[in-house]
Amino acid sequence: MISLRKIEKYYTNKLLKTFVLRNINLEVEEGSFISIMGPSGSGKSTLLNIIGMLDTPSDGEYYFFDEAVHKMTERKLSDLHKHYIGFVFQQYHLIDELTVYENLETPLLYQKIRVNERKGKVAEVLDRFNMVAKKDLFPNQLSGGQQQLVAVARAIIAEPKLILADEPTGNLHSDQGREIMDLLKKLNEQGTTIIQVTHSKENAAYGQKIIKLFDGWIESDKKEEVVSLKN
Repeated sequence: MISLRKIEKYYTNKLLKTFVLRNINLEVEEGSFISIMGPSGSGKSTLLNIIGMLDTPSDGEYYFFDEAVHKMTERKLSDLHKHYIGFVFQQYHLIDELTVYENLETPLLYQKIRVNERKGKVAEVLDRFNMVAKKDLFPNQLSGGQQQLVAVARAIIAEPKLILADEPTGNLHSDQGREIMDLLKKLNEQGTTIIQVTHSKENAAYGQKIIKLFDGWIESDKKEEVVSLKN
């Protein structure tokens, strides 16, 4: 599904290069669940943003379903991002001026889905996430856990092939965080590919593989015994 070959990200100041990512080689199979770990400043979020086509590498090759992402125009990148990728952020990134219903509808508007189909998809997701009673509320009227549920629902409403989660439980208490992680695990079991960035070993254990970054390098890339989670 995803192939990263010798990906590097750096910023140039005169003759000095400051590296964020160095020589990243990574293969992601469709239907997998991958966790990315590492200390602050190790390049985790930058790597996730490159995979999500929100940022571009300085060097290297990126293939998404065998298409050369590193050669694509901005328009093609935007189309691919809108139709294949859902994002879940630590800070939720809901639109404050829109209701829950309108926040959920937004990705479908970007895809120019017809009104009746949009209504059906939003109704289905509201029911699935037990949020029908909250559809007319604004984000500031919801708890942190409820806002993150809306963010996850918004990420999956367009049925993306890939969900990228950047510290998805970072602002939640443990029970809410577990609920979000169990939801991501269920989505993965239903066939959605998940890549998450996390500081939490407990959350990382939901992944079938853990990628450890340090100073922009992949320090290790292996399956871990921590995958033995209770169902």
